[in-house]
Amino acid sequence: MAEPQVVIVTGGSRGIGRAIVERFWAQGDHVLTCGRAERPADLPAAVAWLRADVAQAADAERLVAEACHLFGPPTVLVNNAGIQIEKTLADTSDDDWDLLMGANARGPFNMCRAVLPLMAQAGGAIINIGSISGLAADPSMALYNASKAFLHGLTRAIAVDHGPQVRCNAVCPGWIATAMADAPFATAADPARARADMLARHPAGRLGRAADVANMVAWLASAEAGFVTGQCLVVDGGLTAACPIQPRLF
Repeated sequence: MAEPQVVIVTGGSRGIGRAIVERFWAQGDHVLTCGRAERPADLPAAVAWLRADVAQAADAERLVAEACHLFGPPTVLVNNAGIQIEKTLADTSDDDWDLLMGANARGPFNMCRAVLPLMAQAGGAIINIGSISGLAADPSMALYNASKAFLHGLTRAIAVDHGPQVRCNAVCPGWIATAMADAPFATAADPARARADMLARHPAGRLGRAADVANMVAWLASAEAGFVTGQCLVVDGGLTAACPIQPRLF
């Protein structure tokens, strides 16, 4: 049996992050996660929690130090924490920039910089949670699209500059059924029709689940993915593979 990994997952309180935390925990790894609020009451007791804002370099360094104190040097980092702001570039303020780019870009940058010296000595895997929005732009999501494109570029740079000691990949989820992703359905003129339309765009015949992303992350962290680095792997049920023109229009 493989030795337990020491895993840091940022933003692990809910949604995709929580599914990733529980995937590593279920396979017997040591897991430390974090968030800007207090520890969730339903988080498994064996999962360590630290209240932290990884957009702050000191908090990122404190998170890595806590992992070392509890379990030893981290061997897996999953940069999952992130937020969305639904605005075009023309409507975006400086405060929007600071908030979103702090969480989605500076946070992963801080975490990668904090773990790299340890992983360079003992090896490790970094998995960044990107998005299909970093490959093709969602309307009225200018900063979010840009932040995910930055994360994809950072992924490739780390893989090139810091291999072979560190493997770095990004997972690019499509529409995953989480509270954040499903919020637009509630505000649509016809929520049921909007959901049906989104479902019809997926060749897989269903919307994504957080566990679909967690499974890809766990594989990328494993020895089975030992020759995979510098890649942005899409997990979207075929959404971006299909022509956007709907067959029902013909």
